[in-house]
Amino acid sequence: MGRVKYCVDGSKTGAGTKTGTKTGTKTGTEVDPETTARAMAHELHISPKHAFEICRAVKGKKVEEAETFLEAVLEKRAAVPFKRHKKKVGHRRGLKKWKWDAGRYPVKASAEILRLLRSAMGNAEYKGLDPETMRIWHTATKKGRTLKGTMPRAFGRATAKNTETVTIEMVLREEGEKS
Repeated sequence: MGRVKYCVDGSKTGAGTKTGTKTGTKTGTEVDPETTARAMAHELHISPKHAFEICRAVKGKKVEEAETFLEAVLEKRAAVPFKRHKKKVGHRRGLKKWKWDAGRYPVKASAEILRLLRSAMGNAEYKGLDPETMRIWHTATKKGRTLKGTMPRAFGRATAKNTETVTIEMVLREEGEKS
């Protein structure tokens, strides 16, 4: 069984390419360093399924819209639509604009992705770009290491208690650029 990789934009996974001034992301998308800012978070202790669904929800949004959406999810005012991992997920109000019913309020994963978004905005400011005019152009989640653990049980036995980790990559792009 191979390693499972989650990729929001559907492009092939690979090491990326470097051609001229454009560099590649971990999932093979070419990025222009003069008009983009990127950030990565490695081995976050959040659910891979929650991270995938949140990244799908914020991709393509303006940075301010995404920030307010994630803050609303933290306060449980807005639900994240669960489109792939939807089995036995209850319906939530406010998802009609997404044309979907199943959703959740993944608070822990939203907090980490909001932290990553603010880091990417800081990188954009450092590069001299205006974060208010930027849009989330690329976002990808991948499974990280599984941290092994055990939980003691009765009669000297033990049960596995593993922690999944997630690596998230986010690229912001200036609004005036064409896709």
